[in-house]
Amino acid sequence: MKDPFTKTKNSRFLQINNWKNANIIAGITTRLNGTSKEAFSSLNMGWHVDDNDAHVRNNYEIMEKEIKIPLNQWISSKQVHDTEIFHVKKDQSFFPLPNFGLECDGFVTSEKDRLLTAVFADCVPLFFAAPNYGWIGLAHAGWKGTVKGIGLSMIDKMVSVGIPLKDIQVVIGPCISADHYEVDMHVVDHIPEKFQRKGNVLTKTRENHYLLHLKALHKELFLDKGLQDNQVQMTTYCTFEQEELFYSHRRDNGHTGRMMAFIGMNSR
Repeated sequence: MKDPFTKTKNSRFLQINNWKNANIIAGITTRLNGTSKEAFSSLNMGWHVDDNDAHVRNNYEIMEKEIKIPLNQWISSKQVHDTEIFHVKKDQSFFPLPNFGLECDGFVTSEKDRLLTAVFADCVPLFFAAPNYGWIGLAHAGWKGTVKGIGLSMIDKMVSVGIPLKDIQVVIGPCISADHYEVDMHVVDHIPEKFQRKGNVLTKTRENHYLLHLKALHKELFLDKGLQDNQVQMTTYCTFEQEELFYSHRRDNGHTGRMMAFIGMNSR
């Protein structure tokens, strides 16, 4: 199956093409063609990683020109690895500055010309759209958010505003792949047992240690929720392997930048 993401001409971000006809712009930045230096080279979108704030601000201004939604209409939060989904309503703004006024890992909105954002360096970006109903969502899922069910919380939120389950589309974005994500029983014990038994979710490497396929686990969770296979797309991009494109917290031993996932609806 064709990957849902394609690289833009200047490689600053990977874009989800399927939703362009619905005036939805969605994707994730790469690490290319920004202003940050050294470990953060060069399009770092994380304020909290000890990069120079001026460089980070420059990177946001670069992406503002790319995405064409004003920065004061961007929404971001302090990510806390939980399942709360914040409903972004008219005139609410949480511009991505170093001091965040909101703590959550997911946003949903029907507002036009707003940009939902979250930052990543191995965790899973989850993109949601119901084009026929004019709703979009974005979630940040580390292993904790994954097993707690943040993706399912987003589905519940969208259904609660009147969107039929069959009309919700999901894209599972670039994250660390199973080949590079070994976990122990502290993580495995939090995964519901029926998913532990799925052969595509865990691969045993040694006693009490497994490779965890985060993207596959998310897809299994969505299918178990009642979504159909054609409603859930999954990328093959890996943040750990593709060092030329992505930051990776695990590969870089924590000293690295962040990519920014984003989704917005244009009014024009």
